[in-house]
Amino acid sequence: MMEGAWPVDFWIPAPGRVPEGVRVYAIPDIHGRADLVERLLGLIDLDLARSGAEPERAVAVFLGDYIDRGPRSRRVLDIITNGMPKGLETVFLMGNHEHFVLSFLDGEAEPAGWLFNGGMDTLASYGVPVPDTGYLTAESENNLRAALLDALPERHMIFLRNLKLMHREGDYLFVHAGVRPGVTPEHQATDDLLWIRGPFLTSTADFGAVVVHGHTITPRPLVLANRIALDTGAHETGRLTCGVFEADRLRFLQT
Repeated sequence: MMEGAWPVDFWIPAPGRVPEGVRVYAIPDIHGRADLVERLLGLIDLDLARSGAEPERAVAVFLGDYIDRGPRSRRVLDIITNGMPKGLETVFLMGNHEHFVLSFLDGEAEPAGWLFNGGMDTLASYGVPVPDTGYLTAESENNLRAALLDALPERHMIFLRNLKLMHREGDYLFVHAGVRPGVTPEHQATDDLLWIRGPFLTSTADFGAVVVHGHTITPRPLVLANRIALDTGAHETGRLTCGVFEADRLRFLQT
């Protein structure tokens, strides 16, 4: 078990394994940093080209939180919905920020929580006039919802509506935030998969899989026996970190 691993471009022992012939690239919270995801996809493309032993199957698992906080949420969705490096399968998971915006669009939540947590940056990226406050009248809320629905390209809406909550590869379970200890993956609550921190982060339990997650920022990727944390706060630090999983090994790519 490693208490912490600086991003390193060489293999280290991992707490789990993926099937033979498979390489997984796990990419956490992008938060509107289109510049960083472009750079990271370029690193993945180079990594696939230089490996010398190309995997039979290469999969990029995005861990959610594509939007909000950073300045170019729209551009991030343009990039990830318009194609990936050649030969790379993609899996896109939902983050709490995608859940935020969908709840707003569906009229299921007050807008203030989203707007005060980066939603205003997303509105600006779509050219939607940003309100002076997150506390809106019913009329202002309806007008804002209509403006965002009008500004969202159809492919962005399809993308948001089809995000998954989890993905399994070998010994690893990929989720946005984490899991509730003592609950099997198939019985996890959506709120926990998108939001959980304390009970998950402090647990030494065997979750039934090694959980790979983002959501909670760490100064560097954290590798423990039961979980791997990858969110290095890209929107603030400029460091978007990707975990690379192959056989029983692990390494990192980072902007």
